[in-house]
Amino acid sequence: MTPAEKFLSRVEGVRQTGPGRWVFKVPTREDSRPSGSLRELDDGRLLIHDFGGESVVNILAEIGLELTDLYPEKLVDHAKGERRPFLATDALRCVAFEALVVAAAAASMAAGQRLSSADRKRLMLAAERLNAASTRAGL
Repeated sequence: MTPAEKFLSRVEGVRQTGPGRWVFKVPTREDSRPSGSLRELDDGRLLIHDFGGESVVNILAEIGLELTDLYPEKLVDHAKGERRPFLATDALRCVAFEALVVAAAAASMAAGQRLSSADRKRLMLAAERLNAASTRAGL
């Protein structure tokens, strides 16, 4: 059984939207219509997205699967990588949020306030995420 077959057999409201693409009702809530999407890549890997924001880990746990179940037994050597695995708008939303964290910290410091230890840690995490985003974008 392929990863897609295994996943699709455990969720409801499945409808195929194209070759290797389906929508389904997210099992962690009472969906009246499908709000989750599934995409099967050429090498058999699965990409899952919930438009309601539920994590893939929680969706899989609800149907008795794990992240490893999203991959075929043996990935093809030298499989073609995804050219754009994420939508630019999703990446920009994440970058914009981290920029807000940096701006809030800057405003506090400009007002003469000292950042708490937790705020400094969060600021460093924002910097790491922004750096990772620029590296991922090839800058």
